[in-house]
Amino acid sequence: MNPIIYAIGDIHGDLDQLLEAHRRIEADIKTHKITDFLVVHVGDLVDRRPNSKGVLDYMIKGHEEGQPWVTLKGNHDRLFEWFLKHPEQKDPILRPDYTWLHPRMGGRDTLASYGLDVKDDYDLQALHDEALKVVPEAHLKFLESLPFSYEMGDYFFAHAGVRPGVPLADQTEDDLLWIRHDFLNSTQIHPKIVVHGHTPADVATHYGNRINIDTGAAYGRPLSTIVIDPDGVFRLDGLNRTDLATQDLLGG
Repeated sequence: MNPIIYAIGDIHGDLDQLLEAHRRIEADIKTHKITDFLVVHVGDLVDRRPNSKGVLDYMIKGHEEGQPWVTLKGNHDRLFEWFLKHPEQKDPILRPDYTWLHPRMGGRDTLASYGLDVKDDYDLQALHDEALKVVPEAHLKFLESLPFSYEMGDYFFAHAGVRPGVPLADQTEDDLLWIRHDFLNSTQIHPKIVVHGHTPADVATHYGNRINIDTGAAYGRPLSTIVIDPDGVFRLDGLNRTDLATQDLLGG
């Protein structure tokens, strides 16, 4: 039998909400006397909220302690990783007029969590040099190590989604991290139900072929957690399980 799966949406540097999500999971485990479980984080650990450094510290510590966690890479995590390795590298999916350091992307908030104040007239190479002094090497190695997807039972986990019609084993990195409309608008039944984030919804919602668990923590809205067990899929709200919002494949 597969373990009970908990899944946490896009964190975006909100350590307080991440800690609360794990407290809710711990309470649910005790309430339901669960002995075999797994926690999947669907990526975007960093950017926009104030404590990306704290989030990475927490995640690394948990993995080092052997917590039953899977942590996926999100597009923002790749942007941070690439900045640390090759600051001039452009993400092929990001708008040409944007970089990770654009005010709307959140990279400046991430660097601020390490104590760097990014001015509008920053020098890219000088800023990169300063970042390498304050960002622990363990953080970069952790970002590099994050997988792009995870499968368990009838579910496939990816940060952004999948390219409809393409076998799950053949999905590209760019699609797993960035895809939106072709995936979100598809009524196609995928080989497995896709659990994803990347595109905020009002509440965690089951669409039949996919489950969106990004509810806008990047913008100060709640960080969602769901639980998948033999009885169904539920939201963890406070100390209670509540039914997941549902829509059919046609959006009804």
